[in-house]
Amino acid sequence: MKLQKLLSYVRQAVNDYDMIAEGDRIAVGVSGGKDSICLLVALAEMRRFYPQKFDIEAITVSLGFDGADFSDIKKLCDRLGVNYTVIDTQIGRIIFDERHEENPCSLCAKMRKGALNNAAEELGCNKVALGHNKDDVIETFMMSLIFEGRIGCFSPVSFLEKKKLYSIRPLIYVSEYETRSYAASLDTNIVKNPCPADGNTKRQEIKELLLSLNKTYPNLNQRIFGAVTRGLDDWKRGDSHAGR
Repeated sequence: MKLQKLLSYVRQAVNDYDMIAEGDRIAVGVSGGKDSICLLVALAEMRRFYPQKFDIEAITVSLGFDGADFSDIKKLCDRLGVNYTVIDTQIGRIIFDERHEENPCSLCAKMRKGALNNAAEELGCNKVALGHNKDDVIETFMMSLIFEGRIGCFSPVSFLEKKKLYSIRPLIYVSEYETRSYAASLDTNIVKNPCPADGNTKRQEIKELLLSLNKTYPNLNQRIFGAVTRGLDDWKRGDSHAGR
């Protein structure tokens, strides 16, 4: 995928859900994976031409696993002209060594988000950009349905009252295949996920189920995504108003 196409998808999502307003200072959560790298590049490039002027801060929450190397992300941020901050934590040790969590993903996500939000607040940001892509939307919807018995998904824009921070998800129109394709075209190493649970999660189960179902029912993913955007209140265009 070319940069122009990535930018068109991101700008469409930003416009559809009013994600960016004049003067915003946006913290971009950068894990170092393909999605967050695409998000970082897209928002950095959009600063040059988007009608509402905004600035960004790149933030990585390190989970404390051995061997994590974010030097390439620092080089990318330098090329893009983006300030980069690494937050060192012991989240990995707490979850796996101390608590021995059988289902670690939920707690890990909460702790990572908490650390990211705290860092964003300290850096004077009013919004946090997260790298959830189109496939994440579909998988989360299916996980809610199958494992929780409810119809739901994260929102394109949400507000954290306690921190007075908005969360925005500008990659919701970009598929995982497309983020992988664009990230592979960059001269930046993808940070491999060091988590012991990687590839052995409920999300991975749903990913494999959807892969199988799409072989039998072509375009199923697109129909599910359409159901989310038309059927969930938080996804109806114009309801989010992030700029308020």
